[in-house]
Amino acid sequence: MQTKEPSLQMAVVPQSFLDKIEEKIESLESILRNKSEQEINSQWIESVKIPKILGISQKTWQTYRDKRLIPFSQIGSKIFVKRADLEKFMESHYIQSR
Repeated sequence: MQTKEPSLQMAVVPQSFLDKIEEKIESLESILRNKSEQEINSQWIESVKIPKILGISQKTWQTYRDKRLIPFSQIGSKIFVKRADLEKFMESHYIQSR
């Protein structure tokens, strides 16, 4: 039994056309990359997950909130933290290697 090979179709286009398409693709990639970063940084994390992320106790997390070390939002008894604020806190406590 013979298999039929797909036909290969080709087109000739000016280089300037290909250059414009490449520029537009790069622009779209940049827009999507920035949008993804913004969406990730604006995500809210539930308070109950924060101690595990930071490797601290629930009591220490309560102390951080009492001292307002990390910004948070509270709706009723639910507390949320923006991922960007948590990362900013972690970066501010970053210790460089020697």
